[in-house]
Amino acid sequence: MRLLKAFALATTLLVAGPALAADEGHGTELPSGNFSFDGVFGTFDRASAQRGFQVYKEVCSNCHSMRLMSYRNLLDIGLSEAQVRDIAATVQIPDGPNDEGAMFERAGRVSDHFRRPFANDQAARSANGGALPPDLSVITKAREGGADYVHALLTGYSDPPAGVTIMEGLHYNRWFPGHQIAMAPPLSDGQVQYTDGTATSVDQMAHDVATFLTWAAEPELEVRRAMGVKILIFLAILAGLAYATKRKVWANAH
Repeated sequence: MRLLKAFALATTLLVAGPALAADEGHGTELPSGNFSFDGVFGTFDRASAQRGFQVYKEVCSNCHSMRLMSYRNLLDIGLSEAQVRDIAATVQIPDGPNDEGAMFERAGRVSDHFRRPFANDQAARSANGGALPPDLSVITKAREGGADYVHALLTGYSDPPAGVTIMEGLHYNRWFPGHQIAMAPPLSDGQVQYTDGTATSVDQMAHDVATFLTWAAEPELEVRRAMGVKILIFLAILAGLAYATKRKVWANAH
C-alpha cells in the first residue's frame, strides 16, 4: 500500500507541479502559452525553437547575453552543422593574445559561446540607461511561470490604465512586477522574417522565443521526463508484484 501511495503522490506532483509554479507570485493567473512541452508527455517543437532562436539572434541578442550557450548546442534543435557554422561565423569573437601579445577578433566557431552584446556589465548599464539586461541562458528557470511568464511579458505592453502614472523612461507592462519596465516593447508585427514562412505576429514571435529559451534552460527536459515515466511504470509494476506476492504468501495464514 505504501508503494501505491508513493506512486499516486509522484504522479500528482508531476502533473500539478508546473501549474502550481505558474501561479506562485502573481496576483492574477498567467495566461497559458499552450506550449508543446507542457504536461508530462510534452516535447519541444523543434521548428518553433528554431524560429525562437532567430528572434533571439535578430532582436534579443542586441541587449541580452546567453553566456551559458554555445553555438554547437543549436545542433540539438535540428539545425545542421553547416547552418550552425554559418551562424557562428557571422559574429566576431575576442581572442588572443597572438604571438605579439596583442588581443584580436576572429570569426566565431561552432565551439564558441554566444557572443555577448556588451564587453561587461558596466557597458551594458551605460547603454541601457542604468538598467542591466538580464542574461537569458536560464531565464525561464529564474522567473516564476517560466515560459508562460516570458510569453506574457513580451505581449503584455499597453497604454497604462486611467489614473496610472508611468515614470519617465519606463513602459507599462501588465505582467512585470510593479507594471513599470525599462525595456521598451521589443517586438512588433512583421519585425522578423521567418525562413519557413510562418506569419510573424507579436504573439507568434513571443511564443517561439519562449520555446527557445525554455529549451536553452532545460535541454534535458525530454530525457528527464522520459526517464520519469519509465520510473513510474516500473514502480507501478513493482507495486503490483509486491501486492500479488503478499496475497500469495499470506493466502493460507488464516
